[in-house]
Amino acid sequence: MPSASGHRAAADLDTLYAGRPPWEIGRPQPAFVQLARQGVLRGRVLDVGCGTGEHALMAAAVGRDATGIDLSSTGLQIAERKARERGLAVRFLRYDALALTELGEEFDTALDSLFLHALAPESRIAYLDALHTVLRPGGRLFALCYSDSQPPETGVPHRRGRDEIECWFAGGWSLDALSATRCDSTLLPGGVAAWLLACTRH
Repeated sequence: MPSASGHRAAADLDTLYAGRPPWEIGRPQPAFVQLARQGVLRGRVLDVGCGTGEHALMAAAVGRDATGIDLSSTGLQIAERKARERGLAVRFLRYDALALTELGEEFDTALDSLFLHALAPESRIAYLDALHTVLRPGGRLFALCYSDSQPPETGVPHRRGRDEIECWFAGGWSLDALSATRCDSTLLPGGVAAWLLACTRH
C-alpha cells in the first residue's frame, strides 16, 4: 500500500494520466521487446512502475506469470482494461515500490522502465534493497535509464552516466551488462539515448 508520500505521488500521477504522460508510448519499449524475444524473462515477472501495463502485458503474452505495480489508480485502470481487451491474465496492484518487502512474495524477473533513474539517492537505496528482498537468488533485474549521452538541451531529465549507475549496485548484486540503447518517447520523435541494465540478485 502507498505511504503518505506515496499518496502524494499517486495524486500527481493520476493528474498526469488524465492526459498522456511522456513515458506512455502505448506499446512496450523496444529494448524490453527484444528481451522477451530472446526468452530471458523467466518465471514470475514483476513490472515496477507499470503505468498502463505494457511491459506486464508483454510478459504475459509470452506465457509468464506477470504482476504490475504502480501508485496511479488511473494508470492501473487503463492497464486492467487493456488486459481484458487482449485476453491476457495479468495481476495489477496499487503498491509502493519502496515497500515491496511488505508484499510477501517472490519473483524471478523484475522489469523497470524509467523508474529507478528518477529516484533520489536514499529512495534508490531503499528500492534496490526492497527488490533484493522480493527477487529470488539468481533473479534478474532489467532496467531502462536515460543516458548522459542525451544532449542536455533536449530537456530530458534524470540523465545518468555509466560510472554513476555502476555505483548503484554494490553488495548483493552483479551488474552483468550496461548497454547503450534508446527509449521511445512521446516528446522526442527520434527517441532518447538510454542504458539497458541487466543485473543478477546474489
